[in-house]
Amino acid sequence: MANPSKRPGLSRAVGGFVGFSVIAGILVTAMVTPALAVSTQAVTGAISIFDDLPDYLTIGEQAQQNVVYATRGGQPVEIARIYDQNRQEVGASEVSTYLKDAAVDGEDRRFYDHGGVDVPSVVRAAIGNAAHNEITSGSSTLDMQLVKNILVQQALQIDNPKKRKAAYTAAIDDTLQRKLKEMKLAIGLDKRYTKQQILLAYLNITGFGGNTYGVQSAAQQYFSVDAKDVTVAQAASLIAIVQQPNQQNLGDPKLYPANKVRRDQILTDMYEEKDITKAQFDEAMATPIASEVKLSQTNNGCLYAADAKFACDYVRQLVPTLTALGATAAERSENWATGGYKVYTSIDLDQQDVAQKAIDADAPATETRFALGAVADAIQPGTGRILVMAQNKQFDNTPQATSAATSVNYSTDHQFGNSIGFPTGSTYKIFTLTDWLQNGHGLNDIVNGSVRTFQQSSFTASCDPSQLQGPPYTPKNDAGDEGGSMSVLNATVNSVNAAFVGMAQKLDLCDIRDDAEAMGVHRADGAPLKVDPSTVLGTNEIAPLTMAGAIATIGANGLYCAPTIVDKIVGPTGKNLGGQPKNCSQTISPDIASTVAYALAAVMSRGTGAAGSPHDGIPIVGKTGTSDGAYQNWLIATTTKVSLAVWVGNIEGTARLRTAKNPQGDQSLRTITIAGTNGSNTKFNIFRVTMKSLNSNPDYKGGAFPSPNTQYLKGSGVTVPNVTGQQLGQATTLLEGLNFDVTNGGPVASGLPVGQVVRTSPAAGTSASLGASITVYTSDGTLATTMPSIVGMSRSDAVKALVADGFSASDVSYNWVSSSPATICKVTMSDPAGGSSTSTDTAVTLSVNNGTGTNGTDPGALCP
Repeated sequence: MANPSKRPGLSRAVGGFVGFSVIAGILVTAMVTPALAVSTQAVTGAISIFDDLPDYLTIGEQAQQNVVYATRGGQPVEIARIYDQNRQEVGASEVSTYLKDAAVDGEDRRFYDHGGVDVPSVVRAAIGNAAHNEITSGSSTLDMQLVKNILVQQALQIDNPKKRKAAYTAAIDDTLQRKLKEMKLAIGLDKRYTKQQILLAYLNITGFGGNTYGVQSAAQQYFSVDAKDVTVAQAASLIAIVQQPNQQNLGDPKLYPANKVRRDQILTDMYEEKDITKAQFDEAMATPIASEVKLSQTNNGCLYAADAKFACDYVRQLVPTLTALGATAAERSENWATGGYKVYTSIDLDQQDVAQKAIDADAPATETRFALGAVADAIQPGTGRILVMAQNKQFDNTPQATSAATSVNYSTDHQFGNSIGFPTGSTYKIFTLTDWLQNGHGLNDIVNGSVRTFQQSSFTASCDPSQLQGPPYTPKNDAGDEGGSMSVLNATVNSVNAAFVGMAQKLDLCDIRDDAEAMGVHRADGAPLKVDPSTVLGTNEIAPLTMAGAIATIGANGLYCAPTIVDKIVGPTGKNLGGQPKNCSQTISPDIASTVAYALAAVMSRGTGAAGSPHDGIPIVGKTGTSDGAYQNWLIATTTKVSLAVWVGNIEGTARLRTAKNPQGDQSLRTITIAGTNGSNTKFNIFRVTMKSLNSNPDYKGGAFPSPNTQYLKGSGVTVPNVTGQQLGQATTLLEGLNFDVTNGGPVASGLPVGQVVRTSPAAGTSASLGASITVYTSDGTLATTMPSIVGMSRSDAVKALVADGFSASDVSYNWVSSSPATICKVTMSDPAGGSSTSTDTAVTLSVNNGTGTNGTDPGALCP
């Protein structure tokens, strides 16, 4: 074969621009006049047109594929290719000599000899055009074709639709102006670049039908081989496409005959130019096109991702925000469209697959009774790196998507996946608990968990008081027996709604919101977080990924790191451009974070989250959440190394379920069985399997949480004084003086004089928070009585006498004293003493002879 690098070259400029202007003037006149005779005036006009055209053009980078990676076994793995044009730019060594020769021999035989424009071809074309009354057909060199392709690509990158259309039309219109522009730019191109550079640029830019550009992508698309490995016949078939890509490509067998005609001509040209041997020529000519074609499946976009499709789409949606791609959102989008980037994500496919399998098993996308959704999102505390983003629906962004598929990413905000989030339920209590501790209260403070009505005016929302204009709020507890006095710790462990609303009543709802925002929480729809009292129980609609980031803050001892998925981006030139910047800040003090973790650890060990804990010895803290009606269900938890948020719920309402009380038509997860288990337990099954797998990986194996600060266990609570026996007014004055809020619990059965205080709730001696509500109960006097005189009676007769006067036998205890056998079983003393005022519910202690010489010995059956 001939070696192109050794072919002699002629004068590149054909006498330079000035000399060529004269030639162009004559040629232009010949191309537009039916006769060969030309006038001096016509030549002069053509020279003017030619000289006014630009003479500078650079090859530049062309649109290429972007490649997205995740990791498996700690190594990068390609999961998707995303591109506007299916092109992979390759170097000269990556292109077969057959392709280079086919392009030159078939399209421009004098390529190595002319200076960008083949004058004899232009003359020949001009004569032919004059004969056929045409304007610009023929005479295009590879240089001129490259110019046209560059101008077309530049036009396609214009954002403004009108300007883009105008530029594209100017690049392809069959006009004299366009042809002259190509000629002049081709000459400039030939002066600026070597022939090898021009040929390679042509092979990388030219279209091969549909959205396929460049020989590498074309070879893979039609033959499933690289451009360096094509056969002679394949090379000729590929170059045959460029003449008429839409009529001669190999995507449809109906086009094979047209391709073969052109292919065979190119093979003949290659043989005549001695670039292939007679044997190679004969073999290629005899090769049926159908035997060579092996079409590759289209792989453009996250729809065709090998794994983690929603994570892939999240990366695509993030492009305008990725500073590694450019200085502005517009520049980043433009650079991404040009392509050639390698994006390395933080997704761990080993863990992703475990989560996906668990979701598929427990929240099947094929559920038809209602619109079931589920996700699992894992984040690394202290870095924010997203490790898992799994969803029960398959990813499909086509109009043909079935009910088992969607393009909506339920893990993310609306901006990045079109989801508007979901009510978080009691997971939001984490932020009230945080603010509670920040305001000097403690986990051991006693609060009121009883269901009651709260007036809007009793709350504080300093940032927006207008949100407290609604009707009185009466939150329900999840279980009917959760009321009464309890510690904040137990209120957290058992997720007692009324207790937390009562706690929020003593705080500023805007401060609770601020703590949530400090941990990265925001509404998925972009609106501000609401601050009315119901938000304490999680009515704001938030994305699961956001909640995974929030709980990760506790795992990192108060360090919040914004979730990121892009570890690094490698540019088209191979330069590492960096990834999403790590954005971390200490938003909660370590002492507060460790105390919150202490409470949430109890949730996972013995509280509402215990069913979801893997119980594998790895310390874990977390919180469950259930929205009103049990329509949305959550479990968010974290170790010191990995956080996990699992959401299961209704994506949208179902018509048959709509009622006056359920206008949206949502399905309660508590009243339906999903994959063999009650729907309210689905979150536990997914979480347990996924977290166990994460914990088994040494990279994600967490350790012990810091010990809680004793100050925040006790808080600045006040010990409730003993006011038993006082009058209600006297007790109220004392309690209010200690900044307690006093509630009259009314009269209760008691032997104390009517109106005297019997007891309080919380009880005397306990630590209650500042401003806590103390309920005072007074005596109704119904149990008042006089202690009967029972000294000298036998034990059995004494008990009978007590019961007859209204006492309970179960309230009687005995103090056995030594005595002679003759006085066994005789009562020697009672407490209370006979004749004293007492209550029938009072415990009675009787001192009874045991007939032995030893105190404390129970005579048993000897004393019935």
